[in-house]
Amino acid sequence: MLLLAQGPTPGDTWRKALPTDVPVVLGRDAPGWAAPWEPFLARKHAELTARGGRLKVRKLAGASNPVFHAGAPADSFELVPGGSFVIGRTTFTLHTEAGPSPVSPGDDRPVIEARTVAHHELDRLAFRDAPHRLDVLSKLPEVISHATDEADLFGRLVDMLLAGIRRADAAAIVALPADDEPMKVLHWDRRLSGTGEFEPSKRLVKEAVAEQKQTVLRVWGARPEVEASPTDANTLQGRFDWAFCTPIYSDACPGWAMYVAGRFNGAQAHSLLAPWESNELRDDVKFTELVGDILGSLRQVQLLRERQGVFRRFFSPGVMNVLSGGDAPRALEPREADVTVLFCDLRGFSRKVEEASDQLLEVLNRVSAALGLMTRNILDNRGAIADFLGDAAMGFWGWPLEQPGKVEQACRAALGIRAAFEAVGRDPAHPLYGFRVGVGVATGRAVAGGIGTPEQAKVTVFGPVVNLASRLQDMTKLLRVPILIDEPTADAVRALLPPDVGRVRRMAKVRPFGLETPLVVAELIPPAPPPGTEAEGALTDADLDAYDQALDAFLAGDWTAAYKHLHRVPPDDRGKDVLTEFILKNNRTPPPGWDGVIPLGSKG
Repeated sequence: MLLLAQGPTPGDTWRKALPTDVPVVLGRDAPGWAAPWEPFLARKHAELTARGGRLKVRKLAGASNPVFHAGAPADSFELVPGGSFVIGRTTFTLHTEAGPSPVSPGDDRPVIEARTVAHHELDRLAFRDAPHRLDVLSKLPEVISHATDEADLFGRLVDMLLAGIRRADAAAIVALPADDEPMKVLHWDRRLSGTGEFEPSKRLVKEAVAEQKQTVLRVWGARPEVEASPTDANTLQGRFDWAFCTPIYSDACPGWAMYVAGRFNGAQAHSLLAPWESNELRDDVKFTELVGDILGSLRQVQLLRERQGVFRRFFSPGVMNVLSGGDAPRALEPREADVTVLFCDLRGFSRKVEEASDQLLEVLNRVSAALGLMTRNILDNRGAIADFLGDAAMGFWGWPLEQPGKVEQACRAALGIRAAFEAVGRDPAHPLYGFRVGVGVATGRAVAGGIGTPEQAKVTVFGPVVNLASRLQDMTKLLRVPILIDEPTADAVRALLPPDVGRVRRMAKVRPFGLETPLVVAELIPPAPPPGTEAEGALTDADLDAYDQALDAFLAGDWTAAYKHLHRVPPDDRGKDVLTEFILKNNRTPPPGWDGVIPLGSKG
């Protein structure tokens, strides 16, 4: 086994045979194992032991500078042939006399040298043909942004590699295969026409991507007993003189690598140092690594934008700013918060499904459009989408940041949803014609954030306030109004919401089905209509005052006065029907032990 040392300049190099099972010390004071050009090498830096075709490397206690292996500091590790480690600016690479397997099946020439190139090792290297290389690199952002899909992207990348590496005969984008799977060639192409398929070395790809996580280079020698035929020289099963594989260092390109192979135009590669140190291959490797770095970074940005596009469907811009910060996972952690929850359900959905059982896809599209109206109003008012439950949507405010105006924003969203559905309900040609909504809004303490199992979680809100918002939405059917809110929300609306945005009407004191504790519920309604205008179902402030007096009398047990006040409310107001019908059902006389509570016989 051989160890090759290569410093920052062509003359800073040596190649030494490693004794088997006999440890040697690498360092400035080690006889025969010094690297005098390397200032970061300690007097006794590392112990090297060759055994069983591998090299064990152990950093010694007196060495202050790190030993880098696979891009990270390591105190002890093993190398296989072709592997390398770095101390300071010097790379030490392990080789065997026979060398690794060839780049393609059928090429049985010996590998005369192998090299592992540390990532960023060539950063300071100046291109000999800089204008051409940089011109090709400048087109990479456009190549990525204009690619229609991954197959198109792979084809464009291979074209770039062949354009930038003029001595390359073939190039490919590959992905790391499993041990029992064939090589995954995502796309390949050749410079010259020929026959045969390009078959990159699975071993070389695995070593570069999985083991070394760095560029791995191979250079082959000639087989003196066999002469290559003219046909063989133009086929991809022919005899390449060199090949290298460069991983793409990005989570957005999982397991991807670039594979390049070529010839020396008939010249014999008697040693690695001739083509490498004369920049014959250094330029090509550096160019490929730059392509990989730019590709990985741009793909990462592209992936982030796509994820943000998905998140924007669920979070307001304010929430997105928090999630886009430096500690998004922590921001998503579940925690208790004061929140306002909005639950919105689509009315008429079941009936539409029954009526159009043979056109379910059309009904689904209409439901999707309805959910779009709901979510648009939630997001436009700085809310977050917590869930979709069939034909219902749930939004909430107050997380991940405290929102002092959360009640006002939630109520604006609820009124916006009501107005949107009333508008489309007046247009028979609109796909949402015939649909209505019921909205419940409640305020209280809850747990919000990423809730679920370690395998799968979603951002949502959990707690009694969620159940209450859902109950209120159900009760809109029984109380015959579009929007119901709980008492804390109603108090906040009276204090914070301008009358020209929305108003509150106390509806009743009810005991929901299955609950023992009564609730005081209120209706959230739009602003008063302008004087002199008439709108169906619109209530003036005087109408609200009449209903409020009726409710006070109803609660106090003076049902005669309550009934008279209810007659002052416009007859087309369906919200008064609950009190009216309850009074008439009991013959205008409060039942014994009257406590002002109307029991609700079902969920709605």
